[in-house]
Amino acid sequence: MIPKVAIDSGPLNGGDAVRGIGVYTRELLKALKIEGVDVSKEDLSKYDLVHFTRFNPFFVSLPPLKPKNTKFVLTIYDLIPLIYPSHFPPGVRGKINWIRNKRLILKNADAIITITETSKKDICRFLEVNPEIVNVTYLAPPKAYRKIENGKWKTEITNRYKLPSRFALYVGDVNYNKNIPTLVEACKIAKIPLVMAGKQTKEIEKLDLNHPELRHLRNIDWSGVIRLGFVPDSDLVAIYNLASVYVQPSLYEGFGIPALEAVACGTPLAASKTQALVEILGDDLKYVDPNNAKAIAGAILSPNRDVRLPRVYSWEKTAMETLALYEKICR
Repeated sequence: MIPKVAIDSGPLNGGDAVRGIGVYTRELLKALKIEGVDVSKEDLSKYDLVHFTRFNPFFVSLPPLKPKNTKFVLTIYDLIPLIYPSHFPPGVRGKINWIRNKRLILKNADAIITITETSKKDICRFLEVNPEIVNVTYLAPPKAYRKIENGKWKTEITNRYKLPSRFALYVGDVNYNKNIPTLVEACKIAKIPLVMAGKQTKEIEKLDLNHPELRHLRNIDWSGVIRLGFVPDSDLVAIYNLASVYVQPSLYEGFGIPALEAVACGTPLAASKTQALVEILGDDLKYVDPNNAKAIAGAILSPNRDVRLPRVYSWEKTAMETLALYEKICR
C-alpha cells in the first residue's frame, strides 16, 4: 500500500527556487506526480510520512514534535558549511541550531536522503548517524537540457545576451566552494571570455564583500566576464549549446547538476578533481587541480568531449528510488 505522503514545497519559493534545492523539490514532485505542501502549516499527524526537503545545518530543519504514527524523511544535500567553517561562520545562534539539528535528526529522522556517496560520508561523520539510514538518490538534469539542432535560435540567443562567438560558461552560485576567483583567472590565462549565469552573478556589486561568506569575491578583475544573472531554462539550454566549454572549477561539491546539464547538451567539459564530480562524471575524464589556475586554463582549451557518464541519471529513477524508500520505512 502506498503511504500518504507530504513533501515540503517550501524550496519552490524565494531564493531556493532557482538553486539546486529548488530543482530537486520541483523535479521530484513532478516525477512522483504529487503536489507539495507547506509542512510548517500542516497537521503532520494526518500523513504516514513527511519528507522535509529543506536543510541548512545552522537552521533547525525538523519540527521538535513528531506525531506518533508519522515517519520523517529528511534530504540533506551537503554539509559544505561545516567543511569550510571559516567561510561559513554560524554565529552563536547557528552553533546552537546545529546542536539542536543533530539532536532532532538523531531522534526523529527515520531516514535521510542525500545526493552522492561523498555527501553520505560527510553526513555520517558530522551527524554521527547510522550509515544504514542514509540513502543516496542521485539527481539528474531536467529533460529540457539536450543538444539542439541548428536554427534561428543561435542568432536570437546570441543577440539577446550579447554573447561572443567563443566563450567559457559557468552556471551556479558564487559561494566559496565554487572557486570563482580561480575560474576568472583561468579564463584570462586561456584568453577566452567567461559567461556566468545564476542569480547571484549579477548582484555581486550589491553584496557585502566584507562578509566571511563573500570576501573571496573581493578584488576580482571582472573585465572580460559577462554576468547574465538568472536565465530561464529555455534560454540556458541554448547557451549551453553555444558554449565552447562548460567549466566546473569547484573546490568541493555535494553533486554538481550544471556539469550534468552541460553533458546532456553535448557541451565540452572542464571539471576539477573533487570527490563528488568524479563520482557523478566517472573516472574516464581528465580532471584538474581546482587550486591551479593554469591547469584549469589548459582544461578550458583542451576540454573533455563526448563525455560518457558512469550511470543513467533521470528524475524517474530518482522518484522510483525515493518512493521505494517511503514504502520501506512505512511497512
